Amino acid sequence: MLGGEKTAAVRERLGALTSDVRLPDRYQLVQSLKAAAAAALAWALTGWWLAAPMALMAPWAAVALVQGTVYRSLRSAVELIAMMASGTLFAAGAAAVTGNTMTAMLIALPLTVLLGNWLPVGEQGLYAPTTALFVLAYGTYSLPAVGHRLLETVVGAAVGIAVNAIVLPPVHSLHVTNLAVALPRDCSRLLRDVSEGLVEEYDEERAVGWHRTAGELPGALSELRAARGWSTESFRFNPGHRMRRSTPSPSERWDVVWAQVGNQLLAITLTLWETASERRALPRPSGAFLKELSAVLAAASEVCAADETIMEQGPDGACPEERAGHLAEARRALAGAKRHLDSPGRDAGASLGSLVAGCQALLDDLTPGEDDSARLAGGAA
Repeated sequence: MLGGEKTAAVRERLGALTSDVRLPDRYQLVQSLKAAAAAALAWALTGWWLAAPMALMAPWAAVALVQGTVYRSLRSAVELIAMMASGTLFAAGAAAVTGNTMTAMLIALPLTVLLGNWLPVGEQGLYAPTTALFVLAYGTYSLPAVGHRLLETVVGAAVGIAVNAIVLPPVHSLHVTNLAVALPRDCSRLLRDVSEGLVEEYDEERAVGWHRTAGELPGALSELRAARGWSTESFRFNPGHRMRRSTPSPSERWDVVWAQVGNQLLAITLTLWETASERRALPRPSGAFLKELSAVLAAASEVCAADETIMEQGPDGACPEERAGHLAEARRALAGAKRHLDSPGRDAGASLGSLVAGCQALLDDLTPGEDDSARLAGGAA
């Protein structure tokens, strides 16, 4: 019996571990296969053309230059060749002067590590000391051998760039759209959760969870801005982007709107947290007010859900009338909530006023203006 319980526990633990494992997506799989193909091609090319018995530099450079964008491959190629050339020259020079591999290593490695950290080459700086180690492992430091290593590096770099640019060159526009869709979806879920919690007896722990979720929205916006940069970069020097399926990116106005919405949600959930905390003197609003506030947030959640549909399906799947109806419903509920502002007590008025002001600003941010036509017409720039 105990053995059966232990087996069940082990299975449950293994299931939890495997559920956390994220399988590689199509982009990662394609880039991995391209890197392997580039390395094999560079090895075969240098072995056949240059007759190199152990051409490590070429496949190493080829793998390193199958980057996330063609532009990044080109930019990294200059830095990588410079670092690998520096490592080769430092190692060969130190070995030629000292005549001893260990002594040459003690001289070359500090210099190459310093060079890689000092120059603005980012991750490519690591290739200077590692190349020095490879050159010292070869054991040949003559001028023809050094020239051979440099030529192998250039050939490998050319192969890596060519494979990345010709074979399914990476385009990242779809990731931008997926992140843009996630913003209204996350806001809608949070608003719905808060709306349902207000009609119940919410406690401090639940309010803290709302505020923590609202605090994650700026991180999603930062991820979207980074994805925009990747999307723009992926079209630079990309010879095959016209043949690849791409998705129109939303306008930057979309980011501004949801940054404002996220700020309002952060303020509203903070006030709710403070009214639920025993360490604060801010009293909890009355049940009648919370019912009105719940109706406001529920209707605002439907507005966000409509924006999610607009971004996900485009103008064909959009229903502006339905969105406008939810927004009008939210404003009617807010008008009902404002009637409670005349409640006695300055402390109660402070909490009610903060929540009403936050909801008013939230609905104003969700109301389309003249410059929001692109956002409500599919969000495509």
